[in-house]
Amino acid sequence: MYQGSRRAIVNPASGSGDHADYVERLLSGRGFEVERTAGEGDAVALARDAAADGVSELCVCGGDGTVNEVVRGLAAADALGDVTFSVVPVGTANLLAGNVGVDGVRAGVEVADTGDVRSVDVGFADGEPFLVSTIAGFPADASLSASGDLKARLGPLAFVVTGAQEAIEWNGLDIELEAVTESGTETWTGEALCLLVGNARRFVAEGGQGDVEDGVFDVAVVEQMPAPNVVAEAIGQRLLGQDTPGVTHLQASELHVTADHPIRFSRDGELAEHDGLDLSVKPGALDLRVGDGYDPDPG
Repeated sequence: MYQGSRRAIVNPASGSGDHADYVERLLSGRGFEVERTAGEGDAVALARDAAADGVSELCVCGGDGTVNEVVRGLAAADALGDVTFSVVPVGTANLLAGNVGVDGVRAGVEVADTGDVRSVDVGFADGEPFLVSTIAGFPADASLSASGDLKARLGPLAFVVTGAQEAIEWNGLDIELEAVTESGTETWTGEALCLLVGNARRFVAEGGQGDVEDGVFDVAVVEQMPAPNVVAEAIGQRLLGQDTPGVTHLQASELHVTADHPIRFSRDGELAEHDGLDLSVKPGALDLRVGDGYDPDPG
């Protein structure tokens, strides 16, 4: 018999918006007290309340934006390490759920109830937490708008193609990057199309699940190139390959990015703009229930 307090935060507006009653019945049957969000930012406050109430298991039913709000609330309450976290995916992309082996509502509820628990890394971008990825530069907006068909065909490259097709004029991201790697500090300076930082997500070749237990980010810096070239390379599945000219791959525990203009970036789908960007990993900071498809050592 489960001992402890269980709570679920449900966003009834995520995805198609027709899941709330059904999910609430399923989660209530597994011993979760269900609370619903009513608008943007509510999940942050509800996560803080859960931390203050000493909730030991916290489930999020929503998309990646709702997940990010809950993680932000837990981080603000200094309670990332106090809960066992789980996700029931009902959003548009559901990147976190897909990368930790959770596929669909019923599977998500089952995992929230009895799934294996892994201690996973949490990334921070300018002090704000993220679980999946942070994207800076050209595709920050496009990462939110790639079609489902394009995502199915091109995977992690879909947002690059969408961004290239929608671009009217792009002057590049003129940056200086310092990365703390296993071998020391590495630097990169130049004009970038984008900076891709993956925690639970990889931006190499076919992409897929990243190693979310290794204490480092998977980083790709793509040099600036004409938009048609980006489309051609992405469709040919070459753009983020290991040996692609103009793409630098790193594994880093810390990144410091500076520029002479504001940097627009997407943190798990949440858009922001800053003059610089500091990223770091907090290893094993969150206990997360994962599905059968999760690979603790994806290579």
